[in-house]
Amino acid sequence: MTQVGKTLYIAYFGLREPLVQNQVLPYLRALVAGGVSVSLLTFEREPAKLWKADSIEEQRSKLSAEGIEWSYLTYHKRLSVIATAYDVLCGAIFTARHVARNNTHILHARVHMPAAMAVIAKKLSLNRKPKVLFDIRGFMPEEYTDAGVWPAGGLLFRVVKRVERWLLRESDGFVVLTERARGILFRESSETGCDREGRPVEVIPCCVDLAKFVGADATSRKETRAKIGIPEEAFVACYVGSFGGWYLTEETLRFFSVLKKVKANAFAMVLTKNDPEPLVRALKAVGYGDNDYFVGSVPPEDVPRHLAGADMAVSFIKKCYSKQASSPTKNAEYLACGLPILINEGIGDSDAHVIEDRTGVVIDGFAEDALSSAIHAMDELLAEGEALSSRCRESAERRYDLHTIGAEAYRRIYRALSEREGGE
Repeated sequence: MTQVGKTLYIAYFGLREPLVQNQVLPYLRALVAGGVSVSLLTFEREPAKLWKADSIEEQRSKLSAEGIEWSYLTYHKRLSVIATAYDVLCGAIFTARHVARNNTHILHARVHMPAAMAVIAKKLSLNRKPKVLFDIRGFMPEEYTDAGVWPAGGLLFRVVKRVERWLLRESDGFVVLTERARGILFRESSETGCDREGRPVEVIPCCVDLAKFVGADATSRKETRAKIGIPEEAFVACYVGSFGGWYLTEETLRFFSVLKKVKANAFAMVLTKNDPEPLVRALKAVGYGDNDYFVGSVPPEDVPRHLAGADMAVSFIKKCYSKQASSPTKNAEYLACGLPILINEGIGDSDAHVIEDRTGVVIDGFAEDALSSAIHAMDELLAEGEALSSRCRESAERRYDLHTIGAEAYRRIYRALSEREGGE
């Protein structure tokens, strides 16, 4: 078996950001456990203000003890386009020097800006040419237009699409989050595992560490509700995460409204960092009493405990072209807790998975009658009791387990890249 050497993982985020803590670092730890020598480059916002010198060294020492060498550059925001271009240049120069100094084999670039840094650094490398793994994650140009940030077909969109095509030509391997994204970008790889040029392609959804999300049984659910203060007889629907942007606030609140009409014992559990007051007012306006809801922020380590007290979960995301490439982490977390999920169609592979695994209900609209029908369909699933909870957990294990699915797929594509290197 080909031995994987050294990698530099480039993330255009800060080390302390949840995405790095919850997604990037767990994968890097798994790669280290698989024998890969790992370095990490992040971009920190105003590091002189946010980081004390001793805390930087403390983080470096902590990560070093885990086998991860951490470096950072400053993230620039003012004059957005120019600042991003400057960051890409700085990242490319740092990466090229890192390759020369450490004989790095693979440049693992999370999304487009780091991919540009990696490709430029590869071209600047005089001796060893490292392999570039383009971890695409999503359709970035389309995301900006779908979000209304860029006009569709505008100058910025066209420029970034041209850059994206260049990155797709120059990279040596690819990761996407969904089979739908694979079908759009690398259709032929569905059968061969490689694109038409023989470059490896892996589908790796957003995964979770299942050890942190324990499926609840009747006893643990009762104990959790008692600790949180949820009435024992309540029907608890939960939502975890932010509102606004891609996450449909109005539609989610409409669901809670319909739920209260269908079930007088409905209880809304909303774990969010958003301002709770507008959400509380909206819940009260549709009939939720003071003992019928919990809205607020809880530490990440407490989220699984709260979810153990729920009966079902809801996840509504704006349906648009770019979301075909999305893999919502919250859905994996819900299933890992044994919770069936109510979702809308068209978001990555989620609807196909839910239908195939019978782990929830998929709706195609948010009208009151559609939501009411979905709640009744959920009741039919919930009548299966522990069998449904076990099926949800099994689905999470089969599709979204950090170690057996995500980390193993990353190790597999690293080996494929190393084998390509050996054959060239």
